[in-house]
Amino acid sequence: MTVDRGLLAILNAKPGKGDELGAFLKQGRELAAQEAGTVNWYAFRLDDTTYGIFDTFESEEAREAHVNGQIPAALQEVGSDLLAAAADIKPIDVLAVK
Repeated sequence: MTVDRGLLAILNAKPGKGDELGAFLKQGRELAAQEAGTVNWYAFRLDDTTYGIFDTFESEEAREAHVNGQIPAALQEVGSDLLAAAADIKPIDVLAVK
């Protein structure tokens, strides 16, 4: 297995919406588990309003399938209620894995 690409998304919750955003992200794990091409999927909190998602893939096709899948669609549905700004989503190259 060669994991060489990923996505990093930083999400900023609206004031008072951090816990709701965290709960939403916890639910995302079930959707990620259904994606055959998603090797790893992490949701994390940096502080009361800053959250993120980090996921890894073995191919560009798998990354694109994820980008066009259920998790981004679900985030788009709740984004206007939970997010202070649009999610900052960046494709990344994975340089090393243990």
